[in-house]
Amino acid sequence: MIKCNANRLQKLVELFSEYGKTENNGVTRLSLSAEDIAARKKFQELCEELEMTVVYDDMGNMYATLPGKQNLPPIVVGSHLDSVIKGGRFDGVLGVLTALETVYSIKDANIELDYPITIVNFTNEEGARFEPSLMSSGVLSGKFEKTKMLASTDKNGITFAEALSESGFEGPVTNRIQEATAYIELHIEQGPVLERKNLEIGVVEGVLGMVCYEISVFGESNHAGTTPISMRKDPMFTVANMIADMQQQLQRLDSELVYTIGRINAYPNIHTVIPSQVTFTLEARHQDPGVIAEVTTMVENLPVLQNDCSIKSTRLWDRDTVHFDEEVVGAVEYSCKELGYKEHRMFSGAGHDAQFIASFIPSAMIFVPSVNGYSHREDELTSYEDCAKGANVLLNAVLKLCRERVKK
Repeated sequence: MIKCNANRLQKLVELFSEYGKTENNGVTRLSLSAEDIAARKKFQELCEELEMTVVYDDMGNMYATLPGKQNLPPIVVGSHLDSVIKGGRFDGVLGVLTALETVYSIKDANIELDYPITIVNFTNEEGARFEPSLMSSGVLSGKFEKTKMLASTDKNGITFAEALSESGFEGPVTNRIQEATAYIELHIEQGPVLERKNLEIGVVEGVLGMVCYEISVFGESNHAGTTPISMRKDPMFTVANMIADMQQQLQRLDSELVYTIGRINAYPNIHTVIPSQVTFTLEARHQDPGVIAEVTTMVENLPVLQNDCSIKSTRLWDRDTVHFDEEVVGAVEYSCKELGYKEHRMFSGAGHDAQFIASFIPSAMIFVPSVNGYSHREDELTSYEDCAKGANVLLNAVLKLCRERVKK
């Protein structure tokens, strides 16, 4: 087993935290913004110093490749450089930088691998500037239609196609990654489980399936001061009762089910007016499709009329549970054990590029702890010690995959 250079990795994280740095030590580095383009250029510069070949595809995804001794499908590692508005210094970028540190460490040890190593930076993973999230990996995997993604606009009306063309990072479709031996993505957990359980590494087996509904309740607007309670058709009180009832039903389904009422809007949203409509979202996530099916049944069996208010539910979107490749997951777990780290097999509740890439490349993920479980905020933090441990696992998982594949 070999280990990465922890000091060098720390300096890399600190260097890239300057691109889009916010006043509270966070990062705003929206996809294809000036800050993102600057980070991309630095990433390319560092890769080329390592004698890696850097190319871009038609979605702006970057691929930096260290040649192998044989003409074999590469082992791919990486994540994304873009961030949300006032996000943290580790989300996404840590996966790219630990991949970079993996290559540094391989070259430091004078190891010549049979397999090429490719570091990928996926464009617009966050979807914070151009919706949806996971845009480019979604196009690569055939989940999203390219023409629709190119037409996506930011708040200023700039299309993704325009931003990509102006960025200088648009390449040919032939540069897309189509075949690889494996893909491993290191990421911060973005949750509290590893820290709370005093564990060092999450060995990610897959990504939870989910379903999201929008539920609208329609009543009747009227004056808030002159309409007696007994004569109202008030959708807000109906929604309040519905949410309380839903929570009780959801709690009974499964202790591992996570569910969120993330958005709620009242119309016309004036304190002196009884609302005519209240709309809210219900999102639920679980590994077992059977549990998700029970959530679906609960929502779709809502009454069409309650307290003189009509109810309509719309399924916004869903995804099936993604199971990662057991051999690649096993390589991550093996590396943890060899390094003596306390690991934990788990599923990701958040979406990642790996969930789409897994549809055509054997994939796995590595999680490192998030302090207080915080992410998508300026005080997001993972200790540099934990960053280095994650990098060590990534490095040795790559080396193990190279050895095992060569034997086959």
